[in-house]
Amino acid sequence: MSKAEAVVIKVERVMTLDHPLREVAGFLADFSNAELWDPGTITCNRVDTGGLSVGSEWHNLSEFWGRRTELLYRLTRFDADHLTFVGRNKTATSTDDMRFEEHDGRTRLTYRARVEFNGLARLATPLLKREFDRLGDEVSERLPQAVDRALRVPPSGGGHPQ
Repeated sequence: MSKAEAVVIKVERVMTLDHPLREVAGFLADFSNAELWDPGTITCNRVDTGGLSVGSEWHNLSEFWGRRTELLYRLTRFDADHLTFVGRNKTATSTDDMRFEEHDGRTRLTYRARVEFNGLARLATPLLKREFDRLGDEVSERLPQAVDRALRVPPSGGGHPQ
């Protein structure tokens, strides 16, 4: 099947988080934390060792429409203000792209999810689009809550107010 025959679904959400960019990006750079903010993720475990860098990988088990699926995610972009993770299996390629902007100690996150379906899965695209829009709405609710829980630490001399 050629790339032209693959079907792509895109979702974008913009969130403002009450934490500095460096801390937000640091939390989200560890894709294991997807368990805390991605409503479809059941488990997400790092499969390599060492510091996080381009090439770091995670095994992700997700549930979608009552079916479990496994993807191997790889960190493909690791900049201070931009993270990209690409997950693959035989049915789909999933990309989570996160761009960060800091404003007065708060972080504006533009989250883009892109899923490219191959084979028979592409036939269900009209139904899948609605489900991915719903999941995008859930991410925009859960992700800020997960960041708040993870980053709530007592302020230290001149730190960001709670």
